[in-house]
Amino acid sequence: MITPFPLPGPVFGITGWKNSGKTTLVAELVSWFTERGFKVATIKHAHCDVEFDRPGSDSFRHKQAGAQQVLLSSSKRWALMTEVEGPELELDDLLVQLDPADLILVEGFKRGPHRKLQVVRLDHNPRPLDDEAEHLVAIASDVPVNPADYRCEGPWLPLNHVDTIARFIARKCGLQLTDE
Repeated sequence: MITPFPLPGPVFGITGWKNSGKTTLVAELVSWFTERGFKVATIKHAHCDVEFDRPGSDSFRHKQAGAQQVLLSSSKRWALMTEVEGPELELDDLLVQLDPADLILVEGFKRGPHRKLQVVRLDHNPRPLDDEAEHLVAIASDVPVNPADYRCEGPWLPLNHVDTIARFIARKCGLQLTDE
């Protein structure tokens, strides 16, 4: 990935068709890495009009009144919601918003320039991703598949074996594991 700015950490993508298990895998990977002391950030791509707070809340009312940005803050967390007009932001534009992390897991963004693993469940989505999906370095599936059938030169990884997938990602991202 060539960017005009320093990345806040190594980026690795989890991609695949809808209902393939991407979110479940990302959550399991975040747990695996954080249990080992790594600081992990995530970016999730959504294809629809996403609402982050519930109707009737103060921040929702601010946004409905026309605020371009609403920053919600408490003693536990803060979130900045920004209304966007025009084309959807590119992944590079979003990465610069993150604090430094040991690993950034990206869910979706199948057309992005980062390395990614495709999640495949033959019962739900047996076909390869669109031709624009590049930089596939592995396939994770609930049954053995031939990665070449998905335009991937990397290995097949068992989807239910998070340890194997996480160690593969760590190697690809240059992360040092203390038990290796």
